[in-house]
Amino acid sequence: MAYDGKLLRLAQLEYEKDKDRRELEFQQRRERVYQRQPRLREIESRLRSTTSRIIAGALRQGTDPGAAIAALRAENLELQEEKRFLLQQMGLPLDCLDEVPACDRCGDSGYDGGQVCRCLRAYYTREQQKELSRMLDLGSQSFDTFKSDWYPDQCMPGRAKTYRQHMEDTVYETCVAFAHQFGRRPANLLLFGPPGLGKTHLSAAIAREVSAKGYSVVYDTAGQVFQRFEQQKFGREDEEVSADVERILACDLLILDDLGTEMTTAFVQSALYQIINTRLMERKSTIISTNLRVNELAQRYSAQIASRIEGEYQLLPFVGDDIRRLKRQRNMD
Repeated sequence: MAYDGKLLRLAQLEYEKDKDRRELEFQQRRERVYQRQPRLREIESRLRSTTSRIIAGALRQGTDPGAAIAALRAENLELQEEKRFLLQQMGLPLDCLDEVPACDRCGDSGYDGGQVCRCLRAYYTREQQKELSRMLDLGSQSFDTFKSDWYPDQCMPGRAKTYRQHMEDTVYETCVAFAHQFGRRPANLLLFGPPGLGKTHLSAAIAREVSAKGYSVVYDTAGQVFQRFEQQKFGREDEEVSADVERILACDLLILDDLGTEMTTAFVQSALYQIINTRLMERKSTIISTNLRVNELAQRYSAQIASRIEGEYQLLPFVGDDIRRLKRQRNMD
């Protein structure tokens, strides 16, 4: 699983803020307990110094430390018993003066066995959802809100299936399976067809589910992506631009939207091939969304790029009438 360095840093900042907030709240709660029963402050101080006193006794030259250590241990037990009695008298939990980490796996370090712990991963997922929400309407664009009744219930030319059946049985089910099975094996999708047929909706639904599993997802328009590659190649050295290019190439799932709307140049063709080829070699999944037909990809870009897409991507044609236009008409009626 690849982590987006930029988002992981943001997640760590939020993680540390919450950790500091919990520590401050604990200190304030403990201080209120001490104010109610000052003797508890003395007991806690004595208990914290027990270890150092045992070590000092053990290192004392010329004397046998055994008796001193035994006495300190006995004192420790007496103090703990007095602490329990006072807390019970006050009606407080016996562990209310113990600072317990929120995560028992990593002790609030954020890392478990050298890997990102599930607690920090939850923060990472939230940061990623916020990042994706800048481009996508994750709140309303989900698999549950995808409505197939916008597609004509009539047979496609030369096919036994209706437009609606194709969108339900082929397109929708393939996108759902892609999201549910993500991470088990690399897979790539080409979503193509005229505007207004639900490509962005299903892209957002996939992004929403895959990112919720903790995978890194980058969603951007082809124009914006190619602009970052161009800035990296021809502009002065910029750490942010270089980091963005690295995110595009290394993320677990790249969703490249609106391919074909950008101005096609030799550089764009080269950058597109680099993206497709690098991610295939690294076994990273990619979704490309375009209004172009498959044969138009070869005409606009190159036969080599079209061949890579046709050979390595599952092709999903979106069919029907422009849903945005249908919604406008319905609202006017």
